[in-house]
Amino acid sequence: MNVTTNPPIVIISPDRAAIGQPPPGQRLVAERFAYDNTIVRNFAVATIIWGIIGMLVGVIAASQLFAPAANLSNQYTTFGRIRPLHTNAVIFAFVGNAIFMGVYYSLQRLCKARMFSDLLSKIHFWGWQLIIVSAVATLPLGLTTSKEYAELEWPIDIAITLIWVVFGINMFGTIFKRRERHLYVAIWFYIATFVTIAVLHIINSLAIPVTLFKSYSLYAGVQDALVQWWYGHNAVAFFLTTPYLGMMYYFLPKMANRPVYSYKLSILHFWALIFLYIWAGPHHLLYSSLPDWAQSLGVVFSIMLIAPSWGGMINGLLTLRGAWDKVREDAILKFMVVGLTAYGMATFEGPMLSLKNINAIAHFTDWIVAHVHVGALGWNGFLTFAMLYWLIPRMYHTPLHSKKLINIHFWLGTLGILFYAVPMYISGFTQGMMWKEFTVEGTLRYSNFLETTLQLLPMHRMRAIGGTLYLIGAILMAYNLFKTMAAGTLTANEPAEAPALEKAYVPVGNDTYWHRWLERKPIPLLVGSLVVILIGTLIELIPTFMVESNVPTISAVQPYTALEVEGRDLYIREGCVNCHTQMVRPFRSETERYGEYSKAGEFVYDHPFLWGSKRTGPDLHREGNKYPDSWHYHHMNDPTSMSPGSIMPPYPWLLEQKLDVSHTGGKLKALQQVGVPYDDVAITYANEDLQKQAGAISDKLAKDGINVKSDREIVALIAYLQRLGTDIKKMETATATP
Repeated sequence: MNVTTNPPIVIISPDRAAIGQPPPGQRLVAERFAYDNTIVRNFAVATIIWGIIGMLVGVIAASQLFAPAANLSNQYTTFGRIRPLHTNAVIFAFVGNAIFMGVYYSLQRLCKARMFSDLLSKIHFWGWQLIIVSAVATLPLGLTTSKEYAELEWPIDIAITLIWVVFGINMFGTIFKRRERHLYVAIWFYIATFVTIAVLHIINSLAIPVTLFKSYSLYAGVQDALVQWWYGHNAVAFFLTTPYLGMMYYFLPKMANRPVYSYKLSILHFWALIFLYIWAGPHHLLYSSLPDWAQSLGVVFSIMLIAPSWGGMINGLLTLRGAWDKVREDAILKFMVVGLTAYGMATFEGPMLSLKNINAIAHFTDWIVAHVHVGALGWNGFLTFAMLYWLIPRMYHTPLHSKKLINIHFWLGTLGILFYAVPMYISGFTQGMMWKEFTVEGTLRYSNFLETTLQLLPMHRMRAIGGTLYLIGAILMAYNLFKTMAAGTLTANEPAEAPALEKAYVPVGNDTYWHRWLERKPIPLLVGSLVVILIGTLIELIPTFMVESNVPTISAVQPYTALEVEGRDLYIREGCVNCHTQMVRPFRSETERYGEYSKAGEFVYDHPFLWGSKRTGPDLHREGNKYPDSWHYHHMNDPTSMSPGSIMPPYPWLLEQKLDVSHTGGKLKALQQVGVPYDDVAITYANEDLQKQAGAISDKLAKDGINVKSDREIVALIAYLQRLGTDIKKMETATATP
């Protein structure tokens, strides 16, 4: 953006469109101010530190899937507990801080104004870091809701909401006091990100608290699954994608010193993307108990998403037209090009995976892991690295410590992505085909789930090598950037000047175009974005909640007993849902292996739903009464004693720790408030009923030579596992009785 100070004055916006000029003979008086670089630096440093931590935890988690010893025989470091720690660290700590770094830097310059409030900037920064620290503290302790990408418990959810509001006030305050009338395309994406994440987070996080760190989702079963994946998919869309697209539209032209390829394409890209994305969540639930109409909507809109997604990628890549010689020489631009290419690959593959015939093979397999990490490592990671390399030397007014290290980082990162993704694609396709293969006699060729697991171990080792290469590259980047900071001096308050907005010009030329009006009105742009994302949201969610036939009830399905509720909470605490699904899909291969396919009415008392999204171990929805209580006891104590070669870690603490029943009545009361039909008598005598059922299980174990007190955690977990899927079996038995 260039400002000339002799009349007539033409202010050029970042897309190079002339916006107007003052009346003849008048001058625009420039105002002096300073950009706040301290807040950008703070978020940049946090991005680097949390990125390395999140990637390190990811490498550990990857290693646990072929080397159970990496679980460290510790209840706080098992895969089930640190996997959500990894996802939260890379999404909200690494990517989240990078978003705020990029937004705070670009927004000030696009608005020609300092951030609205230095105090709000500080509250935002430190509040966000405290939220991350709270995740680090609670997730290994097993304090989790189990809802993917939304595992943090209700007090932390409230804190996230408050800090997000602080960010929004600071962002809109800056926009309102801007000295640039035109709202550049990057700001459109920032506004859509703010409003959509607010809607997603609030609706998905609604829950009834039991204690300070325990709550139950307001929704159950099918409805909870739909809300969660409406949130989960759009967390990817509006946290991992739209803000990064906004930053791409700002930083890529700056890095290449080229204008954005197409202004009109950016308009189509923006509105089509935010409208279509919000519908696509149900493609995570194909062949599940979700109503078919909702699944079909998810498929249709996922396919249409290719157009705006690739529109954004093309707009970015074509911005580099005429600058490819610079790309060959500039490692920072190489990061941007590979990142955009990864975005294109991921946004093509996502719609393809939503096709039912492909989803039938890929879902629940490592194929999805590969798909997600192409986007995360390539798109988010590489764009973040490019921004860091570009920003820090400018804020510290010194060249990068080592350009050679940037190139080494680029190739380590690229090889890391390849070594990660390619083995996981092979692993996923192998899984899907092995699960479905039948012999000529019509029986499952691989009836033992463990046969598939053992076949995949070499690919998991390669995946860990890829993750390690990527991590080493990030460590080299940290060294390079911190040495750069040490060599320079931060310009905490960067001087700038621009004429005040109220003394500006009359619109001319292209400003008659209808979209120009909207680009100058932040509140109409906010409202427009909100309306666009609410259309798909309401059409998908309301019928699922309001039309009873979408979740037909089954009379045989009854609420969990008090002991089973406690066992289910232990299942959630240990993160079992990260490896085991509870959704038997209507395929012959699955009904042969697991039993009757899952029905929507079976989950009406599940707060939250536990369908899972990945099968590292077998599905458990028909686990009830499949094995004796003693089998489950030995399996949790030493999985290899029941399943030789198993990669599942042991859980000896469940055999030793006393079950906490101090809140059992409160749990049933909270579940009653969200619709589970417990009467007051059941709540009053919850602990007595629990002890009676626990005693019966303890007596059964004693008959098999296992002496365990009835008040141990393992007893409650066994009660829950033995309940799974048995309501349908009872119904079938009753139907068969003459």
